[in-house]
Amino acid sequence: MIKNRNFLVGYKIVFGLLALSSVALEMATLIGRGQFEAGNFFSYFTIESNLIAATVLLTSAAAFYQKFDAKQLATLDSLRGAATLYMVTTGIVFSVLLAGYDARTLTAVPWDNVVLHYIMPVALLVDWLFDTPHKRVPMRRAGLWLLFPLVYVAYSLIRGSVVGWYPYPFLNPMNNGYGGVVIVSLGIAATVAFMTWVLVGPLGQPRKKAYHSQ
Repeated sequence: MIKNRNFLVGYKIVFGLLALSSVALEMATLIGRGQFEAGNFFSYFTIESNLIAATVLLTSAAAFYQKFDAKQLATLDSLRGAATLYMVTTGIVFSVLLAGYDARTLTAVPWDNVVLHYIMPVALLVDWLFDTPHKRVPMRRAGLWLLFPLVYVAYSLIRGSVVGWYPYPFLNPMNNGYGGVVIVSLGIAATVAFMTWVLVGPLGQPRKKAYHSQ
C-alpha cells in the first residue's frame, strides 16, 4: 500500500508540475516576444483545463497525507473526474479539429503543444484509472461537469463578438457562420456527455483507496 501510495503521489506531483511549467513557459515566451495578452491567453480551453488539472493533481497528491471524511473524499473525486473530463476533451478536440494546424500557431513553444494537448490528457486518464474514486460518482453530480464546457462556449462567443477574437477556428462564426459553430458545438457536447458516462461508469468503479479517511 505504501509503495502504491508513494507512486501515485509522485505521479501526480510530476504531471501537475509539468502542466504548470508548460503554461508558465508559454506565458514567459509570449511576454518575451511582446505578444502576451492575458485576456486571450486565459481564454483558451487548453490553458484553463491544464490549470484545473494541475491544481487537482497536486491537491489529490496532498490528500494522501491528510485525513478526509467521506464528504471531502466525494468532493475530491468529483473534482478529479471533472479535471479528467476536461483534459480528455482537450485531447480529443485537438486531435480531431486542430491537429492539422501548424503547432506554432497554437502554442508559442512546440514542446508545450505536445504536453498540453497530448501528454496531459493521457496523464489525467491514467490517473483516474489507477486512482479510482473512493465511491462511484453519481451521474447527477457528474452531470454538473458539463456546465463548464457549456459556459466556456457561451463566453467565447460573447467575448469574441465584443473583442473580435476567438480562441479556436471552429468557434469563429466568421469561418462557417453560427450554424457551423452550433454543429461543431453539438458534436463536442455529445462527446463530452459520452465521456462523462464512460468516466463514472465503466472507468469509475471504486477500488481500495490509499487515502487516509476518518
